[in-house]
Amino acid sequence: MNTLVTGGAGYIGSVVVEQLLQHGQRAVIYDDPGTDPGTNFNSDAPCVSGALTDQATLAAAFAQHQIEAVIHLTTAQQTGATVNNPHASYQHNLVNGLALLEAMRQAGVKKLVFASSAAVYGEPAIAPIKEDAPLQPLNPHGESVLAFERALRWYEAAHGLRYAVLRCFNVAGAAGTSSTAEPAHLIPTVLRVAAGQVTHVDVFGENYSTPDGTCVRDYVHVLDVAEAHVLVLPALEKASCVYNVGYGNGYSVAEVVEMARQVTGRWISTEAAPRRPGDPAVLIASPDKLMLELGWQPRHSELDVILSSAWQRVVSSQ
Repeated sequence: MNTLVTGGAGYIGSVVVEQLLQHGQRAVIYDDPGTDPGTNFNSDAPCVSGALTDQATLAAAFAQHQIEAVIHLTTAQQTGATVNNPHASYQHNLVNGLALLEAMRQAGVKKLVFASSAAVYGEPAIAPIKEDAPLQPLNPHGESVLAFERALRWYEAAHGLRYAVLRCFNVAGAAGTSSTAEPAHLIPTVLRVAAGQVTHVDVFGENYSTPDGTCVRDYVHVLDVAEAHVLVLPALEKASCVYNVGYGNGYSVAEVVEMARQVTGRWISTEAAPRRPGDPAVLIASPDKLMLELGWQPRHSELDVILSSAWQRVVSSQ
C-alpha cells in the first residue's frame, strides 16, 4: 500500500515511516515547506514539501505516488499555549485537517489514520479511560482535535471515507532515526536539565488529587505508537474505528523526575509552578480494545526504557 504520512519528517512521523518500510509498505513523507528532515526519516522514503492547505501540491503528491491511504499526524501542543492562542489550535487541527480531507476526496483516497489526542477526554471521571468515555475537552487543542474527529464521520457518510482514530496519550522516548519530542514536554525538559542545558524542571501544580499531588500521565513509547498506526491500516478494509494508544498505567511528574535521576545518574532540580489552565489531574488509557481487536502488543512500556531511549538520544547529540 502506498501511504502518505503528513508530518512524516517529525518526531512521531519519522518512526511511522520507518515502521511502514519495515513492514514492506511504501511511505511518502509530506511535511511543511522549509522543513529539513535531516536524518529524521529513512532515505528510501520520498519527501514532498508542502502545506496541507496547498491543494495543488497535495493533488500532485497523490497522483505522482499513487497514494492509497493517509496517516495524518498532528503536532502535540502545549496545553497552556493553546489556551492563550486558540486560533493556532483550530488552524492546525481543524482548518488544515479539513483541507487534507478535501484533497483526499478530490483524489479519490478513502483511507485515513488520524493521530488524535487524549486531550479529547478532558478530565475523565474514571481511569483508565475507555473509548466510549465522555468527550469533554478542557483546552482548545482538545476541542479542535475533537472537531476534526467529528468531521470524519460526516465525510464517511457523504464520501465513503474509512477512518481510524488513534487517541494517543503522552508519546515519549526515541527510536531509530527519529527526532526528539517537543522540547517543552516533560521528559525532554527533564533530560535537558540532566544534560545541563536548562537549570530546572517546572512542576505545574503540586496539589492535584493524586498520590503525590502532581499530574499523572500514561507515557507511551514512540515506537509502540508508530506500530499501532501501521497495524490499524488493514482494519480500514472492514470499518472505521477508534482506539486508545496507551499502556493502562500512569506516572506522576514526581515519579518521572525520580526515575530520570536514576537513569541518567544526575541530579535534576525542580521548582514549583502554578497549575496550567486546561491540565487534567490524571490521563490514563485503557488499551484493551486495541489489544483485543488488533492484537497490539506494547514492547517498550517500562518508564526506565522510555527514559533511557530518550537519554541516549540527548547524549549522542551533545
